[in-house]
Amino acid sequence: MAEITAAMVKELREETQLPMMDCKKALVESGGDKEAAKQALREKGVKLMDGRRDRVTEEGRVAVYTSIEDGVGAIVELQVESAPVAGNEEVVALVNDLAKQLATGPGAATPDELWDQPSPSDSGKKLRDVKEDLENRIREVFNLTRIKRADSACGGYVHFDAKSGVLLEVEGGTPELAKDISMHVAAMQPAATSKDDLDPALVEKERTTLIEAARAEGKPDNIIEKMVEGRMRNFYAESVLSEQPFVKDDKQTVGKVASAGGMTIKGFTLWKVGQEA
Repeated sequence: MAEITAAMVKELREETQLPMMDCKKALVESGGDKEAAKQALREKGVKLMDGRRDRVTEEGRVAVYTSIEDGVGAIVELQVESAPVAGNEEVVALVNDLAKQLATGPGAATPDELWDQPSPSDSGKKLRDVKEDLENRIREVFNLTRIKRADSACGGYVHFDAKSGVLLEVEGGTPELAKDISMHVAAMQPAATSKDDLDPALVEKERTTLIEAARAEGKPDNIIEKMVEGRMRNFYAESVLSEQPFVKDDKQTVGKVASAGGMTIKGFTLWKVGQEA
């Protein structure tokens, strides 16, 4: 058997970032074959993490990748177990790569399909390889809980803590305007893009509630109709993106700001870590 030197152990430790004793044991069992030791460590890590898949992942990050020029966009949510890991540089890079690959690659119907695609920034590796390497070193479970791709021009925004993100589907306009409107979506959390996108049952319920409230005030029918229309405008201004006062200029609606910038808003996706849309 080849002699297992301290230098060999140190080299394997530096390449894998795994504990010294684990590295030494893997080298011993592989007869000093470093690549075989690496594979053994990886397989051991995968087996270990498979036994932890039921652990709670309440922290995480949202990432988006967008391009108006190329007409693509994607948003993903990766959940982990702790806040420090959610902010780890390599985890940040991984979730950004997931969004980029989803947007620019062939697409994926499920998270598993996406994991098995190439890593955009780590040549020769699949995204799953990167994930398993990180899980093995960090010893936390990573769950890719949601993915969405848009085959249209997109802008987007991710909050500074990456706890929430917006994917905005548009026609025309600029990336800067799309980002500004995406920031508005993150802040104001509209329920729909336009009036037509609202659930008709929700609209009717609101109208009925307003009519009943006006009648309770003793208003005559001809006044009630005008009152309700006025109050419905307030309802739309709260619920509908195109009708909301723009956060950067509340004298204009988002719809008017978009139109002035040559942009049509087709839809948006707002995700918050751990909260289903």
